[in-house]
Amino acid sequence: LDNSFTCVVLKNFKKEKCECILSGIMSVKGLKVLHMDRNSYYGGESASITPLEDLYKRFNIPGNPPDSMGKGRDWNVDLVPKFLMANGQLVRMLLITQVTRYLDFKVVEGSFVYKGGKIYKVPSTETEALASSLMGLFEKRRFKKFLSFVANFDENDPKTMEGVDPKATAMRDIYQKFNLGQEVMDFTGHSLALYRTDDYLDQPCIHAINRIKLYSESLSRYGKSPYLYPLYGLGELPQGFARLSAIFGGTYMLNKPIEEIVMENGKVVGVKSEGEVAKCKQLICDPSYFMDRTKKVGQVIRAICILNHPIANTGDVNSCQIIIPQNQVNRKHDIYVCMISFAHNVAVKGKYIAIASTTVETKDPEKEIKPALDLLEPFDQKFVSISDLYEPTDWGTESQVFISRSYDATTHFETTCDDIKDIYRRMTGSDFDFAEMERKKQDIFGETE
Repeated sequence: LDNSFTCVVLKNFKKEKCECILSGIMSVKGLKVLHMDRNSYYGGESASITPLEDLYKRFNIPGNPPDSMGKGRDWNVDLVPKFLMANGQLVRMLLITQVTRYLDFKVVEGSFVYKGGKIYKVPSTETEALASSLMGLFEKRRFKKFLSFVANFDENDPKTMEGVDPKATAMRDIYQKFNLGQEVMDFTGHSLALYRTDDYLDQPCIHAINRIKLYSESLSRYGKSPYLYPLYGLGELPQGFARLSAIFGGTYMLNKPIEEIVMENGKVVGVKSEGEVAKCKQLICDPSYFMDRTKKVGQVIRAICILNHPIANTGDVNSCQIIIPQNQVNRKHDIYVCMISFAHNVAVKGKYIAIASTTVETKDPEKEIKPALDLLEPFDQKFVSISDLYEPTDWGTESQVFISRSYDATTHFETTCDDIKDIYRRMTGSDFDFAEMERKKQDIFGETE
């Protein structure tokens, strides 16, 4: 094994998709990449756990799954499930890097929002707005005008702005312009723009407008919802990027204990494993490798629930997302529910996997997700975990060590992609350029269909 690399990527139980995607992108850029994994398989905390018996062991649940759960090998349970926006950043990265050739996706069948103890379909088009039972008649008309304004908004065409300055006008002022009430603001900001808190209200409106546009454009691609999910679970993603990296000469080493990260004069120069040192100029890793260069910024609670029924009031869909806006349950952070099922080849026929998650705010985290769990009952089995959230304090400028953030509570990949682009910027000194990567793809793969 050649022991000199441009970049070494380390991954571990805490996180891997961010690192896997970066290693694939860096390989396409022509860097010589070594990907080392402590585990004997691709994927850590965000791996798909199979067979089901392994999930019971991981959560220290005694005994084996009951016979009603079917064959353990027919389960692929994601510990940190996240949906892909059909028109979002990760799908663009997958298309550009051709990882889509290794994956099959299925559209998620519904997108819902919680209001007053009930769930409603998220209205994202003018037609849906008029049909929605979320709002009264006059509110529907105002919301329809708002959606029309957002759809036509072009920051390069002043005629579409109706006097709004996209970089100076706050989003709160846009809601006031259309006389939209608090509950409409709740589902717009949290279920369409996918903000986790209300901080966005006082920020320039262009960011929220673009996020609502992304939701609508993603929805228009497949119709049922803006979200996609891979068959057999998210464990397929890192395997796809592993194949991509291998095509470009990347090296993958599984089951490699990391004994030491070798530093000289404050800068990374290599990684030691089983007595050998792989030399490198840059290192990508999750927080667990450099706890002294990170800080804890919170916790996330996740409850994986196995059901023998679809979620009530969803129209019996086989997959969906439900967002419970913070204001609906007197919290500072939203609660998320995502459900997948046998339709995605992650469970046996007739079984559903629903995961509730949120950012922890109190000393009784499980009570915090009760509004979500109430929507899911009854369940066959529940697996609860609480994970610490870390972010780097060393941004890698001097050390050339680039540490990712822990996964947040959201059930979509947009925040993870923001982290990928942030690390890319820190590593290369330039912004991630989708157009440049598209050109590289055409140089390598030729014109694509």
